[in-house]
Amino acid sequence: MKSPCLLLITILFLSVSALAGAGCGSRTEISGTGTVRFITLEGGFYGIVGDDGHYYDPTNLSQELQEDGTRVRFTAERRDVASAHMWGQVVELVEIERISD
Repeated sequence: MKSPCLLLITILFLSVSALAGAGCGSRTEISGTGTVRFITLEGGFYGIVGDDGHYYDPTNLSQELQEDGTRVRFTAERRDVASAHMWGQVVELVEIERISD
């Protein structure tokens, strides 16, 4: 009897996860400029500190831009999801480019 129960729980979990990732939360486009920073929380990760004062936690920052102090111009979509980083607004980058000051 354990297998059917486990299967049902797994199916329910996957269904809820799929709905959460399918756009049930609001998505807002964000554009701006900022500086890539290495954040030492949770084992370390790269985030963007926007010139607007907001912190952005990109899910898809390319390795070539993962350098502390890199200035960037970006367009991103806000994602209403939880992050293990617990730092800034989780975003998915749509466009990003290195800029100079």
